[in-house]
Amino acid sequence: MPRITKRLVDSLLPADHEIITWDDEIPGFGIRVTPKGVKAYILKYRAGHGRAAPIRKPTIGKHGAITADEARRIAKDWKARIALGGDPARDREQHAKAPTVDHLCDEYLASHAHLKRSGADDGRMIERDIRPVLGSRRVSEITRRDIETFRDSLRAAPVAANRKLALLSKMFNLAVGWGWITRNPVDGVQRNAENKRERYLTPEEIARFNTAAEAYVAQSVQKSVARRTVAAIRLLALTGARRGEVLKAKWEHFDLERGVWTKPSAHTKQKRTHRVPLSPIAVELLREVRAEGEHRSGYVFPAKAGAAGHVSDIKKPWQRLLSLAELRDVRLHDLRHTYASILASEGISLPQIGALLGHTQPTTTQRYTHLLDDPLRSATSRVGAAYR
Repeated sequence: MPRITKRLVDSLLPADHEIITWDDEIPGFGIRVTPKGVKAYILKYRAGHGRAAPIRKPTIGKHGAITADEARRIAKDWKARIALGGDPARDREQHAKAPTVDHLCDEYLASHAHLKRSGADDGRMIERDIRPVLGSRRVSEITRRDIETFRDSLRAAPVAANRKLALLSKMFNLAVGWGWITRNPVDGVQRNAENKRERYLTPEEIARFNTAAEAYVAQSVQKSVARRTVAAIRLLALTGARRGEVLKAKWEHFDLERGVWTKPSAHTKQKRTHRVPLSPIAVELLREVRAEGEHRSGYVFPAKAGAAGHVSDIKKPWQRLLSLAELRDVRLHDLRHTYASILASEGISLPQIGALLGHTQPTTTQRYTHLLDDPLRSATSRVGAAYR
């Protein structure tokens, strides 16, 4: 038997049947040539001990894809693993069947995303960012360094990168629970620093916003649609509610006689029914919306004619309002912060503010602590005045 070298392999010609040439140095290592001239390196071995153990002849690799020297190194490595009780052919089959990140994404979307309020956002992050980069990789192959590289590739959007890391962490935790892997590769990966936004509308900005809302309706061709859109945005400002809570609201959730809005658990972030009182101006706003006619869907802010469901996106009207009001760096969610800031400036306690906003944890409301300075300063000034 000759030593398998590149020169030898190149000299082998196909026949009308399969030909295998064995190596004279590594037992079981050979080169196979098919009648069509395809050449592949193989290793013949017995998987286990005793004559009853099955004989395997897995392909190491095709000639051209790997060299004779590379095939020889792989054969030696396989022989060492076999000596320790391993089975390279079985390991290769298991690896081929091992779930990929694509599979993990599919399982997550099918069984867990719908349980989260942010499930739709998770789906968008998966399709736009995670699958294209990690989808083809085996879940078991993903390392902490891979995750850090993924994070660094999103350097231009550090806060968004943190959200994607949180999603990956949840997905890999599920993989650990399913027995796909033994350790979450996201564990220990440092998140990007985040600076909490502290953007509140001033009284002067609120006045400009109100003026802009009137101008927006006046300039719109479809005034009834514009009025409902503005009403939705104003209801956000008047209640401090989240966007989804307002857009998904139905008339059955409101008791305008008593001035109460009962948000169902399916609409709230905390997954609990949230009952909040409405201010007289909020009730008046809702009465004006109702006076224009209730949609058969029952939604306070139904989708456009011909479409089912409720309004789902008010970004364009919002941007137009900001332009008319000459307001910069203001998000829709900042209306919620402004609502809380006004309450705090009026001396309303943090527990009460938290109850109105639907916070389940007191620490969530702590971000508004500094806004209590003015009413507290006013209160303590009364003590000072008593000692004059």
